[in-house]
Amino acid sequence: MNEAMLSGSGDAQEWEEVAAWRRHLHERPELQYDTHETAAFVAARLAEFGCDSVETGIGRTGVVAVVEGRRGTGRTVALRADMDALPIEEETGLAHASRHPGRMHACGHDGHMAMLLGAARRLARARDFAGRIAFVFQPAEEGGAGAKAMLDDGLVPRFGIEEFYGMHNMPGLEVGGFATCPGPIMASTDEFSVTIRGRGGHAAIPQLAIDPVLTGAALVQAMQQIVSRSADPLDALVVSVTKFHAGSAHNVIPETAELGGTVRTLEEATRRLAERRIREIAAGVAAAYGAEACVIYNRNYPVTRNDAAKARFCAGVAERVAGEAGVDPNVRPLMGGEDFSYMLEARPGAFVFLGNGASASLHHPRYDFNDAAIPYGIAYWQALAAEALGVDSAPLRVA
Repeated sequence: MNEAMLSGSGDAQEWEEVAAWRRHLHERPELQYDTHETAAFVAARLAEFGCDSVETGIGRTGVVAVVEGRRGTGRTVALRADMDALPIEEETGLAHASRHPGRMHACGHDGHMAMLLGAARRLARARDFAGRIAFVFQPAEEGGAGAKAMLDDGLVPRFGIEEFYGMHNMPGLEVGGFATCPGPIMASTDEFSVTIRGRGGHAAIPQLAIDPVLTGAALVQAMQQIVSRSADPLDALVVSVTKFHAGSAHNVIPETAELGGTVRTLEEATRRLAERRIREIAAGVAAAYGAEACVIYNRNYPVTRNDAAKARFCAGVAERVAGEAGVDPNVRPLMGGEDFSYMLEARPGAFVFLGNGASASLHHPRYDFNDAAIPYGIAYWQALAAEALGVDSAPLRVA
């Protein structure tokens, strides 16, 4: 850990207050765009900090606060945190566990919000930069494309945003550690559904039927060849069939079968290839069995692609605040998805991972954000804002 002290650096009391915000939010998880109580809490804290403006209802339930620097005009950079939880029954048994059955902060968005609030308070007090910081609190990251909704609601021109920066906790990465990379860091998240129509009949006389279950089984097998035989072996690609529904009786061949799954890629050309091959294979396999196949292919979140220069910049910032785990500036991309990708399509920027230690994995019912990561997250946001907006600040320490 760096030993030089940043003016205004926090102490144990500050970290505990931010952790208390985090636990408050953890107890009250809300889903998708239904983040009204969460947004109200966030907006209230931002107003208390003396931000120059706090606007709500952006992208339905998003919150944006702006802080002006005291060193004059300059660029506007946006720091983003996500607000929504997941439809998971919590199993942590913690004192601050979810009060809402079937909902929990299983991805650490409670921690993301708390860290960005902590940074906003510091930066609103000091204002030792030129330009503006937009603190963006976004709903509906978990499948609802809340980032796109905020962009569609005029986020960039409304606040004059020129750069976007995001951060996500990472179980398995030591607390105090950071990781990022230039280029793709997380995958696109497309989904497909296939309806196979055959001809139902008695299971004892299959020759009079066209079996959609058999056709679907063949299709599942055939689609696994897309990765091994259609795509370049050096390109990252996942094709996973995750659903297969057909029939309701032991002695009936059903009329239809339905299957679906996800496609993950890191390159647009590979994404187009996977969609084309799924459609071709579904049509071909169905025809071979005398059935018909209807494919619905939905392009969801695009690839989360870091601007190379911004990724190097973020790695340098992280070096100044990292603990003993240090910084990996060339981490291997993950095949999970993130709707921060839409923001990086709109403006250059970068996404980093922050260590959450040896916790349960993301989206697990026993996951909990590690409060020990809070000082590192706040210090990172503070250092990033200072350096991005032209202040040559001293090395930081977080505690």
